[in-house]
Amino acid sequence: MHADRQRFVQVLLNLLSNAIKYNKPGGTVRLQATRIVGGVCAIQVIDSGRGVPANRIDELFTPFARLGAEQSDVEGTGLGLALSRRLCEAMGGTLTLDSSSTEGSAFQVTLASVDSPMRVFDSGAHIPAIMAVPGDATLLYIEDNLANLSLVETILLSRPGWRVLPALQGQLGVELAREHRPDVILLDLHLPDMSGDEVLRRLRADARVRGVPVVIVSADATPSSVERLRILGADAYLTKPLDVDEFLRVVDRFVPPLRRP
Repeated sequence: MHADRQRFVQVLLNLLSNAIKYNKPGGTVRLQATRIVGGVCAIQVIDSGRGVPANRIDELFTPFARLGAEQSDVEGTGLGLALSRRLCEAMGGTLTLDSSSTEGSAFQVTLASVDSPMRVFDSGAHIPAIMAVPGDATLLYIEDNLANLSLVETILLSRPGWRVLPALQGQLGVELAREHRPDVILLDLHLPDMSGDEVLRRLRADARVRGVPVVIVSADATPSSVERLRILGADAYLTKPLDVDEFLRVVDRFVPPLRRP
């Protein structure tokens, strides 16, 4: 399959996350892949939720459209599917929905297929960390919300030479921190596989990354939460929605002058 691995994983995790969040109690989620005529690979995420009426499917891919979910206790911004579709189109593919209001939803990603991998890695081989170009700075953002990731990437366009390393799961974030040793880590508190507190504990317990500044990014700014995370080792605390100027001030504070682009 011809795709950017990182972006494809972002799309897939967003679709799976939605399939779980908007499902019915005891519902099912299926992931399947098929190769169809014309050199195309189709990946489907199928759930047994309430579905989407056919006349509202186009609305679903409009930014901030949640089709009534804003009245439920399910969190979200309504940006995930719009961004996922853009990512698929940027890779030369599509993201569509075949839905029934009574039989759940089937989201389908189509991408060009290839006869053999463009790059083959020995699973047992050591793959060295990507070294930052001198003068560049790396920010690792551990966050499962694509809208928030996209926002930070957009903000950092004002800092040429910065690169954003995204991790949509806590464990992946810890592994990427060890491999790349970024200049700054942004950490969300609500992740699909573990809490932000646990991620912070693991980072502070590892001598390889113990000294990397960690900035918490969360909508929960209660004094007790701020103090709890400070004790665990957080270096700063930013609240959502992000204040762009404050975000840049905090990030710049933790980047040594010689590393700033």
